[in-house]
Amino acid sequence: MAQVQLREKIGYALGDAAAGGITWKVMSIAFPLFFTNIFGLTVADTATLMLIARMFDVVTDPMMGTLADRTQSRWGTYRPWLIYGAVPFGLIFALLLYTPDFGPVGKRIWAYSLYLMMMAVYTAVNVPYGSLLGVMTDDDNEKNQFSSFRMVGAYAMGFVTLLSFPYLQKLVGGSDQHQYAVLGAFFGILAAAGTLACGLLTKERLKPIRAEKFSFKPFADLFRNKPWIILTLIGVCMNFFNGFRYAVAGYMFEYCMNGEVTVSGLIINYTVFMTFGELTCMVFGGVSPVFTKWVGSKRMAFIWAGVICVATSVLYFFIPMDPAYIWMMVAVVILTSVGIGIYSPLLWSMYADVSDYATEKNGTSSTGLIFSSGTMAMKFGTAISGSLVALLLGIAGFISGTDATGQTIITITDIDSVQRMIWALFSVFPAIIAAIMIGLLYIYPIKK
Repeated sequence: MAQVQLREKIGYALGDAAAGGITWKVMSIAFPLFFTNIFGLTVADTATLMLIARMFDVVTDPMMGTLADRTQSRWGTYRPWLIYGAVPFGLIFALLLYTPDFGPVGKRIWAYSLYLMMMAVYTAVNVPYGSLLGVMTDDDNEKNQFSSFRMVGAYAMGFVTLLSFPYLQKLVGGSDQHQYAVLGAFFGILAAAGTLACGLLTKERLKPIRAEKFSFKPFADLFRNKPWIILTLIGVCMNFFNGFRYAVAGYMFEYCMNGEVTVSGLIINYTVFMTFGELTCMVFGGVSPVFTKWVGSKRMAFIWAGVICVATSVLYFFIPMDPAYIWMMVAVVILTSVGIGIYSPLLWSMYADVSDYATEKNGTSSTGLIFSSGTMAMKFGTAISGSLVALLLGIAGFISGTDATGQTIITITDIDSVQRMIWALFSVFPAIIAAIMIGLLYIYPIKK
């Protein structure tokens, strides 16, 4: 097989720069705070919205995987979904960050409709994108490199997005609602461009072994595939870990740090704070293949990365809740991100291994279906953790909503309880999830 050119690896990286570095990063970090404090949903509405979206994904993600596997066009099997889905992807994302001048019921309808549409178009683009890894090359080292480029692209774009966010807000000016609407349009255009570029620059060199006709057998085969079951649970844990931290970061700065912290002219708000982690993940995402070779297997590299995440998350809990300790907090976030950066590329490379295992065992390709479970695990873990953050903050004493005039109202009945809950959601909860993830990795059967 011809050697893969650098241009194609960069093109593949642009796909996750758009999906993971822009849309999913903003949805994970900004959306919980945006929905409660800016858009004006209640905590209960925010939690329910994310739960409903997950039930929706349980159906759409596997369907999309099966549909993608059976697509035949001049663009290939998976690339047409990127090429033709790029514009709707960026447009719906932009509309989701727009706050209409509606009352409580109108806002609820707008948020639920647009969020479900965003999940659907994200699935239509991202499931085929992940599946591309299984048909671009059959060389395991090349797969690791593609996966590494993917993570570097996502984290590099995430770094740019989060670092620039507060400065772009100040540049745009006006109300918070106006700022988010303008930035939604700006980042939506970038996401559409990156997705389209990925579809045009990549190549499908391998032909999937298609089933003769549609059947439910591939779905049944999944649940007899032990590596798939364990890896999907690992993926859910991995995204629970990230999801808790991303979803609560905005609340942490708003209610534990008294807003943004300015150090020597550098604005450190919740997006900039997480940017330090994004930069670290970008670097160690690139190092991940080398580290994997050094420890001997993807599984062992993942375990060591999980250990780092457990230790540093516990350490964060003991940092004083005071802006004076901001650089200590940043340092621990950077250390945690070493682990995240190492394990992030491994998950998708391991899904490619599971896909090869399934093809060998069952005789037909289910690449799209298998990779759809990775996307579903990502959305499930991130959104359920976001939903739990909203629910647990409500239990602790945080109340949000919209009055009859459409204005957002925030009430906190017990600030100490809310602060303790926020701090634990950023540290203790992720540590427990990472420990469970390590346990699952010990019983994962594919050793390469």
